[in-house]
Amino acid sequence: MPTLQRRQLVGHDILLARHGNHISTMRVDRAAGRVVAYLDDGSVDSAPNLISPALRMPDTVRSILREDWKFLGAVTAASFGFAGVVFAAAAAVAGWGSDPGMTELLSSFAAYGSN
Repeated sequence: MPTLQRRQLVGHDILLARHGNHISTMRVDRAAGRVVAYLDDGSVDSAPNLISPALRMPDTVRSILREDWKFLGAVTAASFGFAGVVFAAAAAVAGWGSDPGMTELLSSFAAYGSN
């Protein structure tokens, strides 16, 4: 079973090994796949963020949501749609019978269902 963990940024380690305490800030350039470091003397250095482009990084919650947001949205919408259909069907069945006992039976059935 895969575990969700924070992705380790290889570029951070490379830049820390190169410059140590002389780094003032670092940022991740996701488009280029690099980590950029701004040094104390005003210069800029960068390092690749992956050891190998074929390396599969561990999944995080954010990466799963970013990749599967359409699927998760469709499942959520389908669940709400199905719940609405079931609710509308129960209301329609309750309205079919002119007998008030049928409406009472359908509205109180859940109270007797769990023993």
